[in-house]
Amino acid sequence: MIDREQEIAETARLARRAVVLGRDDAAALAASGFALALVVGDLDDGAAFIDQALALNPNLAAAWLYSGWARIYLGEPDSAVEHYARAMRLSPLDPLIGMMKAATAHAHFYAGRYDMASSWAGMALRALPDNVNALRIAAASHALAGRLEQAQKALARLRELDPALRISNLRDRLGPFRRPEDIARYEEGLRRAGLPE
Repeated sequence: MIDREQEIAETARLARRAVVLGRDDAAALAASGFALALVVGDLDDGAAFIDQALALNPNLAAAWLYSGWARIYLGEPDSAVEHYARAMRLSPLDPLIGMMKAATAHAHFYAGRYDMASSWAGMALRALPDNVNALRIAAASHALAGRLEQAQKALARLRELDPALRISNLRDRLGPFRRPEDIARYEEGLRRAGLPE
């Protein structure tokens, strides 16, 4: 972002306008709810609009993906795993499948299941080998699972793609986590993998 405060305010304005205009449109509600949660940090309203979208169309895979992220941000990783699984069942050939797998890795990570998180990160990286989100969670998961060599390998590729990444600016690249311990765990995993402060 160039003007963070102004751009967040504009995102909030447009998302809330889309919710009014698209109150009967599941895709509009889901995307707007996700924008409110991720960009604006309004987790409660964002999740509520995504839930409305799912009530309108429970077969919208993207809404289940957005809902999973909202659940992670709210500190409900087990619920997120279920939502991602549903998204992948509904759309197994979806162009976003790699992102769904990376998201599942995150959910397992925040639930403390580092081996499962590593496995899902690996699946995500097979689909999206240069995805920084998948590389970050792979490095953190491997590190906290005690596989330092694999963690360092993922981190090396991540640093090639995002050389400015540091522990000190990691939060700028993450969503609005309600539980501070989730971000602290992520930082610790990347610190063990070798990410500089």
